[in-house]
Amino acid sequence: MRYNRLIDIFLGVAAYSLQNHLRTTAPGIGQVEVDEVYVAVDRYGTQYVLPVQAKGGKDELGVTQAEQDIAVCAAKFPELTPRPIAAQFMADDVIALFELTVQDAEMVVVREQHYKLVPSTEITPQDRAIYSRMSQP
Repeated sequence: MRYNRLIDIFLGVAAYSLQNHLRTTAPGIGQVEVDEVYVAVDRYGTQYVLPVQAKGGKDELGVTQAEQDIAVCAAKFPELTPRPIAAQFMADDVIALFELTVQDAEMVVVREQHYKLVPSTEITPQDRAIYSRMSQP
């Protein structure tokens, strides 16, 4: 994800990986581990902190993890806007990214996108034409 800048593409921001496997504490919660923390800025200058939880196989992200990520962000980066992200590594080398929020003690998916990384030799001229049409306003 980091090497291919999927977070940047997914959110439309310039993101920088600040730390992976952040083990810290959150007030009222105790010890918390965040798989990776990014900081980012959008084209308007808004600055974000992006806690990322990555899951593979049958592991699923729970509301508790999203709440803990938000608590860590509030404590460690109070001046940045938190945007929790979940990454699910799926079959057939597909990566699903989810932007999350917590509303009324429930985790809500703000946005979801699936990506499949392929060698450039597998991208056809027809694919490029489709991508070009999709990027036009």
